[in-house]
Amino acid sequence: MTAHFGRRLRKGAATTAVAAAAVAALSASQAPAVTGSDRPTAAGQATPDGSTEPSATGDSPYYTDLPPLSSPNPSPSVSQSPSIGTPVSVGAAEAGIPATVLDAYKKAETELASSKPGCNLPWQLLAAIGKVESGQARGGQVDANGTTTSKILGPALDGNGFALIKDTDHGLYDGNSTYDQAVGPMQFIPSTWAWAGRDGNGDGVKDPNNVYDAALAAGHYLCRNDWNLSTDAGLRSAILSYNNSTDYLNTVLSWLEFYRKGTHSVPDGTGTLPSGRSDGNSPSTPATSPSTPSTPTTPAKPTKPSTPSTPSAPSTPSTPSTPGTPTPTPTDTVAKLADAGTAKLTAVAGREFGKKISTKAVTSAGETVAKVRIRFTIVGTTDATFTGGEKVATVTTDASGVAVAPALQAGETTGDFTVRATVVGRTIAGLDYAASVTPRVADTLVRTSTTALTCTAGGEFADQVEVKATENGAVADKVAATATLVKAADDATENDKGPYFKDADGKTVRTLTGLATDADGLLKLPKLYADDTTGTFLLRITTTGGATLTVELTVTAADSSSADPSPSPSDGAGPSTSASPSA
Repeated sequence: MTAHFGRRLRKGAATTAVAAAAVAALSASQAPAVTGSDRPTAAGQATPDGSTEPSATGDSPYYTDLPPLSSPNPSPSVSQSPSIGTPVSVGAAEAGIPATVLDAYKKAETELASSKPGCNLPWQLLAAIGKVESGQARGGQVDANGTTTSKILGPALDGNGFALIKDTDHGLYDGNSTYDQAVGPMQFIPSTWAWAGRDGNGDGVKDPNNVYDAALAAGHYLCRNDWNLSTDAGLRSAILSYNNSTDYLNTVLSWLEFYRKGTHSVPDGTGTLPSGRSDGNSPSTPATSPSTPSTPTTPAKPTKPSTPSTPSAPSTPSTPSTPGTPTPTPTDTVAKLADAGTAKLTAVAGREFGKKISTKAVTSAGETVAKVRIRFTIVGTTDATFTGGEKVATVTTDASGVAVAPALQAGETTGDFTVRATVVGRTIAGLDYAASVTPRVADTLVRTSTTALTCTAGGEFADQVEVKATENGAVADKVAATATLVKAADDATENDKGPYFKDADGKTVRTLTGLATDADGLLKLPKLYADDTTGTFLLRITTTGGATLTVELTVTAADSSSADPSPSPSDGAGPSTSASPSA
C-alpha cells in the first residue's frame, strides 16, 4: 500500500503552540533577522508573499519538529547511525543527512549557481525544506538513482481542513483521480510539478519521487520571480511561496540556520525521522516485536460502590437537518475563458514584450469569476519565457475575474509561438494567444576607423574592417549581418575578382553570412586578401533592419623599384670591346 508521509515515523505530534514556543527560543541565535515589513505575523496565520501563484505544496501539512538548541558539532569517533543502543549526540544525529539526498541538494545548488546566479540559493535551504516536507525522504529511503522506495504522499486536498485542489494529473503521480495530493521528497502538488518539474539526474524523466529531480525543481521554484535568497526579503518570499504559513517559515528558517552551522553525511536509510505534523496528526509507527508481558499484580479488594445519583431526564434530540447540495467552488462555475483586452504580442529578440496577457474567467451567464487559478503555458518552438525564466505561470483571477500573466521575455529564437491559458482544476477549452519575436535590427552602420584600406596585388590588407551598428542612436547588439564583395555600386552581384576572404580551409570566399554584432554593436570582419587584379573594389555590409555600408578597397600594382636591377654595359663590368682605327 502507498505510504502517507513516512511509514516508520515516531509518534508524538508537536502542536502549533509548542512549535511556536520553540521557534521563539531559537530566534535569538538560530533565525535570520526579519524586520520591518518582512516581520512574520502571529503564529499560525498565513502571510501573503505577494505572489499570485499557489504554493508548491498546496499548503499541505508539514513536519513541525525543530532542531536542537545546540549547534551540530559531530565527532568522527561518534557513530552516526541512529540504531538502538548506539550513543549518538542529539545535535550530531539531527545534523546527519542521508548521502544520496545530500548529494541531490548540492548538485541542485551547483546547477542554480550557473543558470540563476542572482538567486544565491544555498543547498542548506533545500535541506531545510526537505526536512520539513518529508524528513529527508523518510530518512533517506531512496534507491541508488535517488528515487524513493515507496511514494511519499500528503493527504488528499479535498477542502476538509486543507485547500481544495481537484485532480489535475488524472492520478498519474498521486494515484488519486479525484483530488490532488502532494508528492515526493519535496512534496510538490501535481499541478505545480506540471510546470516546475525538472530532470535532475539526467535520465530523461521528470519524476517528483526522485530526490535529484525534486531538489532541482525546488531550487528553480524558489529562484523564480528574480528573488535574491541572500536577502531577508527574498528568502522570506521564496519560503512562503512554498507553503504560505508563518509557522512553516519559522520552522524552515530554524533548520536552515542549524544546517548552516554544520552537517555530515549518513548512510541512506539511517537519517533521523520527524514525529510531529502541522495538522496535529502523528504518522503511524511500524509494528515491532512484542515485549515480554510483566507479571500481573493482584487486584485490590473492591470498595463498596456509592449510591448512584438519579440521572436527569434526557433532552429531546434535535431533528437533523437535511444535507444540502454542496456549494460549488469558484472554479466549478467557470464556463469559458475570454480575453481581457490583450494587445498584440510582439517583441524584438532578447527584449521584454511591452504588453502582458490578460484573461478573464466567465460563467455561462457571462459573469466574471474571482479566485480562479489560470495557468499560462508557452507552447511552440521558442526560447521565450515568463519573467524569472519559467515556461509556465499560474495566476489567480482578481476581484474583477481577470488574471494578468507575468511579462514575457523574448529569447533569441525568432518567429511565432503560442501562450495558452487554461483553468486549473477544470476541463474546459483553453484560450490561445499568438506571440511573435522579430529579429534584432539596426538602422545605421559606420566604420570605426577612417584609415584608407589599401593593398598591393597578391598581398593582404593591413587593417581589418570594423563597423558599429546602432538603432535610433542606441547600440544594436546581436544584429545579423552579411558582407559581400560586389561588382559595382549599382550591381550587388558577388565579384569574381579582386579582394577576397578565406574560409577555414584557406579557400577564396567573397560573401560572408551568419555574422552578428557583439554586445557593443561592433562587427569586425576577417582579414582581406588581394589577387593580381588592381583597381578600386567595393565591400558591402548589410544588417537586418536595412542598415547598409559600402567600403572602398584599393589594390595597387607591385612596386617595380623593389625588383633586382639587371647589370648594364655602362656599369664598367668588363673591358671595352671598341677599337681605335689604325694610323
